[in-house]
Amino acid sequence: MTEKTPLTKRYEFVLLYDVENGNPNGDPDAGNLPRLDPETGCGLVTDVCIKRKIRNYVELARENEGSYEIYVKEAAVLNNLNKEAFAAHPDMELKENKADKMAAKKREDQQTLARWMCDKYYDIRAFGAVMTTGINCGQVRGPVQLSFSKSIDPISPHEVTITRMAVTNEKDADKERTMGRKSIVPYGLYRLEGFISAPLANQTNFGEEDLDLLWSSLINMFDHDRSASRGKMAAQKLIVFEHETKLGNAPAHKLFNLVQVKRKLDVELARSFEDYNVTVDRAPAGVTAVEML
Repeated sequence: MTEKTPLTKRYEFVLLYDVENGNPNGDPDAGNLPRLDPETGCGLVTDVCIKRKIRNYVELARENEGSYEIYVKEAAVLNNLNKEAFAAHPDMELKENKADKMAAKKREDQQTLARWMCDKYYDIRAFGAVMTTGINCGQVRGPVQLSFSKSIDPISPHEVTITRMAVTNEKDADKERTMGRKSIVPYGLYRLEGFISAPLANQTNFGEEDLDLLWSSLINMFDHDRSASRGKMAAQKLIVFEHETKLGNAPAHKLFNLVQVKRKLDVELARSFEDYNVTVDRAPAGVTAVEML
């Protein structure tokens, strides 16, 4: 297992990012409209949506680097990837060895398989993974956890009609154009809160080098995730709370409360990040607040 510089501190962070004339995270149960909280009208973005963007950035930034491969990616067959761990340990005693079921007999061998997967795949050692789907490489609890993002103000999603001059089928060739619809948020500023556990990081071998890559991912991931549906998205501010110890020096929720984001008094309807004031109160003893963006 490739050893990395171990984490010796706990971290929390707040990421503020915005969307302009785009759909940051469509809801398939609502016709792909932007997700929102029906009680407050605030927009939502799931944790897995942001994890996808982090994975995509890492794959681009560390292409062809052995310990930075991505486990959960498009068209991946996870059990086939799990089999690679068994192939790397051919002398391991198995209690099951079938085409669709494999499992190590000894507990220490089960742990060896999980460690091998952590060492190879960045997203496993960061976010964890359940690898017990037949080809059993164990279950890993990741040190990096994200909350759902929530917009600062209620959003006003709506659909716009779009046209296409071409047609799909020959039977429609006499039509002048075909019609479609696109769901957008005119503007929304979203807040994401995240947690990083040093003890769990040391279990998965998530080291300082991996942490630096995570910060880079959060800052740059939207620049490599452009699409017609997402409009203009950008990371606007990243505030990191660094504790002096592994277990931490203050409760996470109290640190998050130090970051206040409010619409400016003379702005009735926000349409840019400059329409908000962001303040960070003084952190308690044992915690340092660092603005990385």
